[in-house]
Amino acid sequence: MNIKMPDFDVKKFVKGAGSTLSRVVQLTEEKLGTSEKTEMDARFEHLSERSDSAKLWTEKIVRDTEAAIVPNPANRVEDFIFEKIEKQKPKRLSNLEYLGLDMIEAGGEFGQDGPYGSALIKVGQAQQKLGSCERDFIGSAGMCFIQPLKKFLDGEMKTITKEKGILESKRLDLDACKNRARKARSMIGQQTAERDLRVAQSEFDRQAEITKLLLEGISTTQATHLRHLHSLVEAQVRYYGQCNKIMSDLQRELVSMRPPTPRLRVNSEDIDLACGPPYLSKSQTLDSSQHYQQTITLHPACSSGRTKACSIASSSAPETFSIIDDSIIAALVAESDPNDVSVL
Repeated sequence: MNIKMPDFDVKKFVKGAGSTLSRVVQLTEEKLGTSEKTEMDARFEHLSERSDSAKLWTEKIVRDTEAAIVPNPANRVEDFIFEKIEKQKPKRLSNLEYLGLDMIEAGGEFGQDGPYGSALIKVGQAQQKLGSCERDFIGSAGMCFIQPLKKFLDGEMKTITKEKGILESKRLDLDACKNRARKARSMIGQQTAERDLRVAQSEFDRQAEITKLLLEGISTTQATHLRHLHSLVEAQVRYYGQCNKIMSDLQRELVSMRPPTPRLRVNSEDIDLACGPPYLSKSQTLDSSQHYQQTITLHPACSSGRTKACSIASSSAPETFSIIDDSIIAALVAESDPNDVSVL
């Protein structure tokens, strides 16, 4: 059986190897300071520095934006792999949605008719809505900001980097030809070196012009990136506005679920104030260990007014509480407004 071998251009291979060797020698001599180097003009150097800066900071902005909207690095790695293999990101619940599911389940276990269980369910549903808004924001931010910047890095910046590499190769070839022309001794060698120098100079000038045009296009690209930045800000405003509305609605629902009767909190205990504002008195008593214990006594209120004599004379027995925290004695509901809490 005849096997057809692929065509192999030996001359082309030898020429390429020779050019590579010549560039390595030229670069080595430049590092050692034994050979001159063709310098680019100031305008080109300025454009080149701007492109390097644009590449560096765009890469940082993309990484930071991805980290901001998807803080979990494992999820970012998973998204990257799935985008490369399946061309789409995996669908997963957010942390807020997991929290919402657990709150709803816990509320059902504690009893949805009770105050705590029903509140857990309400908050869990709000967390699920927040998670859904977050997922929509991540998709919007990726589409309107991250993807265009990545496209710029994978497209224009890669092209610029490639053309700059070709320009550097042409520059090394040009300087190598200049060195050979200076070192030529014979007439024939001088003519050959000068011919190679003219060809190298022409190729270098053409490549420099191509690269310069690409570098000048960076300024127009930044104008496009500015529009994408505005789109990101609009997506953030929309996202945070939705979150604010969800939490405001939740807060109103929770307030409406509070018991209507004013309550007094003493040492983390709720005291029913359905009979009206009480009178509080503070005293010290000697406990069983012969240590003084500060206490606060709650005397039920009476209808004739809030006076000590009237309160103590009330038919209801006073309740006494030990003061656990000296900094907070009690919170008293004022007579003028049963929902106004005052610190005594």
